[in-house]
Amino acid sequence: MPLPRLIPCLDVAQGRVVKGVRFEGLRDVGEPVELGAAYSAAGADELVYLDVKATLEGRGALLELVARIADRLAIPFTVGGGVRAVADAEALLEAGADKVSVNSAALERPQLVTELAARLGSQAVVVAVDAKDGYARSRSGSSATGRLAVDWVREAEERGAGEVLLTSIDADGTRAGYDLELTRAVADAVSIPVIASGGAGSARDVADALDVAQAALLASILHENPARLESLRAELHGLGVPLRDAA
Repeated sequence: MPLPRLIPCLDVAQGRVVKGVRFEGLRDVGEPVELGAAYSAAGADELVYLDVKATLEGRGALLELVARIADRLAIPFTVGGGVRAVADAEALLEAGADKVSVNSAALERPQLVTELAARLGSQAVVVAVDAKDGYARSRSGSSATGRLAVDWVREAEERGAGEVLLTSIDADGTRAGYDLELTRAVADAVSIPVIASGGAGSARDVADALDVAQAALLASILHENPARLESLRAELHGLGVPLRDAA
């Protein structure tokens, strides 16, 4: 069985990494390439970059930024935001991304997941789900869809998604722990890997998430001190979490 993964997440807006609480009150926390490089040096298994304004602003992803990230990093990274068609995803991979993440566009037109998997392979397709009260929401959490998150991830897997990135809006940025009930329900509904997101505040929180999901997304717990990732890995080892040896 693959070892659990620690995946720092960098939300990007106006070319900067930002972070808020429950998707609101975004504050600047750094430069995306430099911060990503710091996480890579500290032992991150992968990175996720999400352009949180692309869908709301009706534009594509930041290809120039993706190319700069690819030139600097040696670890795999996923990019999401503004992917509305296969061509958008192909452009991101050509720029250097290893995987693409889709959210709002896939909820609006689920066939997009099928098309991406057929063209790129399931290993490159991550379906991101922003959930509140058990329901998937779109457009950076601002729009209700009426779709239960569990039902949506089942369909996404059937359509060829290779991973699910599940964010609890209520837990996001709070550092009060992951929504383990939601994460468990989603993980039980699919056989593909689930990345738990939203709420990491301590090594215990992360260990609890990795007891349910295959990977943990990390943001607020790290952004003010990227080197914290090194000590976090050590703490998780102490809690019995089997992680790969950092390079």
